Amino acid sequence: MRPCTALQVLCTSLVVWAAGALPASSATRHVVLIYDERLDLPGLAALDADLTSTLTSNSSDPIEVYREALDLSRFGSNTYRALVRDFLRSKYENKKIDVAIAILGPALDFLLSNGDTIFPGTPIVFCGVDRNELGDRSLPPHVRGILVKREFAPTLEIALTLHPQTKRVAVVAGSSDFDTRLLDQARNEFRVYENRLAFTYLTALPLQRIIAELSQEPPETIVLFTTFFQDGTGEAFVTHDVAQRVSAAASAPVYGFIDQYLGRGIVGGSLYSFSAHGTEAAKLALRVLAGAEPSGPPMSEVQANKVVFDWRQMQRWGISESSLPSGSEIRFRDPTAWEQYRWQILAATAVLLLQAAMITGLLYEHRRRRNAEIEARQRMSELAHLNRHATAGELSASIAHELNQPLGAILNNAETGVVILNSPSPNLDEIKIILDEIRRDDHRATEVIRRLRRLLKKTAFDMQDVDLNETVSEVLKFLSMQAAERNVTLNCRPAQGMLRVSGDRVQLQQVILNLVMNGMESMAGAANGRREVISSTSLSDGASVNISIADFGPGIPSDKLTQVFEPFFTTKDDGMGMGLSIARTIVEAHGGRIWAENHTAGGAVFHVSLPLAKPH
Repeated sequence: MRPCTALQVLCTSLVVWAAGALPASSATRHVVLIYDERLDLPGLAALDADLTSTLTSNSSDPIEVYREALDLSRFGSNTYRALVRDFLRSKYENKKIDVAIAILGPALDFLLSNGDTIFPGTPIVFCGVDRNELGDRSLPPHVRGILVKREFAPTLEIALTLHPQTKRVAVVAGSSDFDTRLLDQARNEFRVYENRLAFTYLTALPLQRIIAELSQEPPETIVLFTTFFQDGTGEAFVTHDVAQRVSAAASAPVYGFIDQYLGRGIVGGSLYSFSAHGTEAAKLALRVLAGAEPSGPPMSEVQANKVVFDWRQMQRWGISESSLPSGSEIRFRDPTAWEQYRWQILAATAVLLLQAAMITGLLYEHRRRRNAEIEARQRMSELAHLNRHATAGELSASIAHELNQPLGAILNNAETGVVILNSPSPNLDEIKIILDEIRRDDHRATEVIRRLRRLLKKTAFDMQDVDLNETVSEVLKFLSMQAAERNVTLNCRPAQGMLRVSGDRVQLQQVILNLVMNGMESMAGAANGRREVISSTSLSDGASVNISIADFGPGIPSDKLTQVFEPFFTTKDDGMGMGLSIARTIVEAHGGRIWAENHTAGGAVFHVSLPLAKPH
């Protein structure tokens, strides 16, 4: 053999081996779905969606799905069935069908009768068929299925629990073959209740007649709805639409057996699901397509019932949630505000709580501040009171002298009066003059004591309208004797009219007293020169009142003009340094301000500015 020929044989062998080692390309599988009714029925549409989705999403091979709707409730004659059989045989004659799936009993009956003709040798899978529908029939080995367990008694039992006064049961069903088959099963299950309930079966009547009778149902009645594909006249209907019309018209609560009726007017019940059976049928079909012989019996029963209720119908018929069987599912419940706006409520609640906490904190701080202000004011009043006592002590000699003068005059006049009265012929006119002088001197002493008592009086902070002109005048009168002893002239220059401020009269007097005393003391060391304290009041900018106390002493060092108001600052050897500090505290408590400056003509000037009282 030539080398090139040997190489060609080797390459060919490798190609053949590689081709055999590679997996075969996936072949498209063909599945036919046979429905007993048209697919626009909601129950079948839901079943078809789940069945198809499970088939296509779980297969390793591409799957092509064909659907055939027999529409047997509207076209159920033998002639029609024969025509459909022939049509389907011709349609799929050249198409290899891998699995045919029958949905519900009528579709299975059709395939059992005609499947070998239409799909020869094709495996059949079914779903939605009750064991009672099969009866004693034995299925061929190529037929497998998912049985549905239709039960009607559990729903009746639930309804009787919720309506214990029930005496009558109206059963609504259609007249098609499928309707009749389900109704026969329901009748058998209801027989055990016939000794205590009156059953009425509304079946062989026109739908309008059934609706009219349901609207006149007596109290203590419940309605059970099975299926309704055809009424007593042979007119075809969509069973879900009939359930909605029956529930709307009935004067009694309506219960059902299929979950597709929920939301269309029935209260609820023990309901089975079409879509769940479609999913199980698809899984069984996939095992058949995979070539694996499904283990177990050819039929398996799937429990797909749930106890479900419509919240809206519960409200309509006054059924409380607490009376429902344990584990019940409630649908179409109106969402509570919490369910609808949970995060908004939480956010709003958090904001409110934060605001409440802030407000509480602010109120607490406000209360603390107010208490602190009250306490500070009390301390200030006490300190001011002590300061007034100290001032009174300093003025005691002058006060005693001022009192001695009228008291001495009273004593002299009294002694003179006694002498006159003891004379043989008393002069009554002189006695009258003496008594007038005694009364005048008594008023003088009383006024001195009154001013002293007012100065020493300890009272709470009392806000009232005060005329500053009058206040300044009273202070200067009180200090007149002290000023005379010190050879100081007190000069008052009041503004025209009344200058009303809101404040405590005694404390404002104390401010003026402290300032005037400070001015007199500043001139104590000056033997010569001008010895005068000038007190003046004026209106400033229409909103405040100014008081100025000027002396002609040595003045205040420029670097001490603000320091003089600090506590314990004093230039006197025996001073405590509290007079001006107390004055500043009182002025600021009245919403005003106090400051000092040096007069160009010599001496110091203290200014007090206070807000005018608001007009009443």
